[in-house]
Amino acid sequence: MMLLAGLFTQAIPVSGAGRILLLLPLCLSIAIVYKAIRCPEPRQIPAAVLPLWITIVVAMYVIGALLWTVFNLLS
Repeated sequence: MMLLAGLFTQAIPVSGAGRILLLLPLCLSIAIVYKAIRCPEPRQIPAAVLPLWITIVVAMYVIGALLWTVFNLLS
């Protein structure tokens, strides 16, 4: 029980590529929920999720790279 409680009370250190990779399941869950709400039939959801997921991930990485570049230019 204490081990499970520790997961919620103590931060798990994530650094380097782990931070970037954690964006993938987050964007996938957002795409699944969004398409589950918008698609009229459940059969359409898997085919609709993949393009949206790729779009979200690419957009997030591009925006992050642009902000990082602006930060480095200004500092």
